[in-house]
Amino acid sequence: MYFFVVAGVLIGLLGLLFLVVGILGAAILIRKRRLVISSRKFFRRNGGLLLKQQLTTTNDGNVEMSRIFSSEELKKATDNFSVKRVLGKSSQGIVYKGMLVDGMIIAVKRSKLVDEDQLEKFINEIILLSQINHRNIVKLLGCCLETEVPILVYEYVPNGDMFKRLHDESDDYAMTWEVRLRIAIEIAGALSYMHSAASFPIYHRDIKATNILLDEKYRAKVSDFGTSRSVTIDQTHLTTLVAGTFGYMDPEYFLSSQYTDKSDVYSFGVVLVELITGEKPLSLIRSEEGRGLATHFLEAMKENRVIDIIDIRIKDESNLDQLMAVAKLARKCLSRKGSKRPNMREASTELERIHSLPQDLEAYFEK
Repeated sequence: MYFFVVAGVLIGLLGLLFLVVGILGAAILIRKRRLVISSRKFFRRNGGLLLKQQLTTTNDGNVEMSRIFSSEELKKATDNFSVKRVLGKSSQGIVYKGMLVDGMIIAVKRSKLVDEDQLEKFINEIILLSQINHRNIVKLLGCCLETEVPILVYEYVPNGDMFKRLHDESDDYAMTWEVRLRIAIEIAGALSYMHSAASFPIYHRDIKATNILLDEKYRAKVSDFGTSRSVTIDQTHLTTLVAGTFGYMDPEYFLSSQYTDKSDVYSFGVVLVELITGEKPLSLIRSEEGRGLATHFLEAMKENRVIDIIDIRIKDESNLDQLMAVAKLARKCLSRKGSKRPNMREASTELERIHSLPQDLEAYFEK
């Protein structure tokens, strides 16, 4: 009798165990099914089908096109987007450091919500940026569209941005004038490529020191194309809502809302002045009129006292004639009227020329 009671209890417990396991298994399956449905929904909403179509029709075998990453792949790569993996934050989203299963280090950018009306443009930008192949432009590796917000995956650039290296004291790497001039040449080359050598002209629209990254050899790489726009050959400007960063923004664009290639040139001019002076684009230390670095610099050029605002860290070791030639170019880039500024190809050529000129540049200034 006792045996049957015990057996009945055990069978009952075993049945209950199977029931619990069955319920949990069903719950897990339902949850996975919901995640799959949700992922497919986000993938379609974020333009995944359009991207796949574009990848199929545009890949002629000559260009490495964007890869479509899965959400699970990127969660694993970033430890589920851990705060410990955050590399930086911007108005466009948060960037995480990640590692793929093959050991490749990547930068993963979770973008802000994309307006569904702009999805086609968003996909076109991914296609366009994936075809950019320049050593001084951060490479877009791919994207993930099966999450609520689109995720972009870029190559990882290890030495941070130029702003930190230029404005924060660091003992591990000196920003000498030679280094600064090389960085300026590399930025100019990248922008010249974007404006005139890419499949379609691309305007960056937010050139600034924090968007210039430095790789393992401290070579410059232009990054953050969140506000970039491509233009057709017959377009001369973009009429858009004003976007950019104060201190770097073209005053002509600010007033007219018409962004041209010369607007990028103006922002590049501010970066040149940063490299020359070591000062930030906006500062409360400077007088009210000269709070903006561009205005402060142009006043110094007008009064022939640029030598007084050269970064003290490079004043003694730099080729002052060479530095003054770059200052002259910066002044042209910062002209109030865009028509008076050089284009990026001309600026790039000028910097290469300055870099190769002999010590005595007296003849250069007599031009």
